[in-house]
Amino acid sequence: MQAYLLQRFPAIAEAEWRRRMAGLELLDEFGVAVTPERRYQPHIRLYYYRSLAHETRIPFDEVLLFQDAHLVVVHKPHFLPVTAGGQYVQEVLQVRLKRRLQIDTLQPIHRIDRETAGVVVFCVQAQERDAYHALFRRHAVQKTYQAIAPWREALSFPQTRHSRIVRGEPFFRQCEVAGTPNAQTEVDVLEVKGQRARYRLAPHTGQKHQLRVHMAALGLALENDPFYPEVRRAQGESDDWSRPLQLLAKAISFVDPITGQQRLFESPQELRL
Repeated sequence: MQAYLLQRFPAIAEAEWRRRMAGLELLDEFGVAVTPERRYQPHIRLYYYRSLAHETRIPFDEVLLFQDAHLVVVHKPHFLPVTAGGQYVQEVLQVRLKRRLQIDTLQPIHRIDRETAGVVVFCVQAQERDAYHALFRRHAVQKTYQAIAPWREALSFPQTRHSRIVRGEPFFRQCEVAGTPNAQTEVDVLEVKGQRARYRLAPHTGQKHQLRVHMAALGLALENDPFYPEVRRAQGESDDWSRPLQLLAKAISFVDPITGQQRLFESPQELRL
């Protein structure tokens, strides 16, 4: 296995791979440690769990909404990443749940932005993962969000936004470009109060930052959005816990491919004007 890693990732020295393996930072999809002597196995997933010298705890807690033999469903707070990446390794929803529930096989079947709060669904059984992922590939999942943004009386609702979204600049932003649409969002109004409104958003596709990009393009940038329509906070800059992005993944529904049940999971949180 070590020879494969050295060939696949030539920029990482042999001594570094040995250090990572000795520290049990490299595991396979079944939670078994990868050692230098282990033989190469094709088509197996490997996970690298790197450690950080210091990681500040995100001061908000997830709420367990549902658990059975197949799924774990939680309400994720604002600012908490779903999975490890960048400066976040331990302070992520997946790691918190693995520790809390003692289920090492937990994997999310979808993701929401770190800045977004709301419902996230995890698969318990590794062998069932692809069946749940297939729901998203077939667009067989219905998701609804709430958002707080400016009110523009000149716009009519409900309306559907179609556009093509691609990676923009800086690298952590997305943008709309000309071309065949790859993103679709239904936008409706739930409540208006003065110059602000609470919106219902229903994405039919799952492009990165899709809702934030579509709302900004309508002149309805989400309240406290640090990246749209322009960057107000540099990547990696400390979060302002008092100003969460006003975007909530309110509900998700689908027919369970394992049990055949109609599933509907809703966040107990509401956005308020």
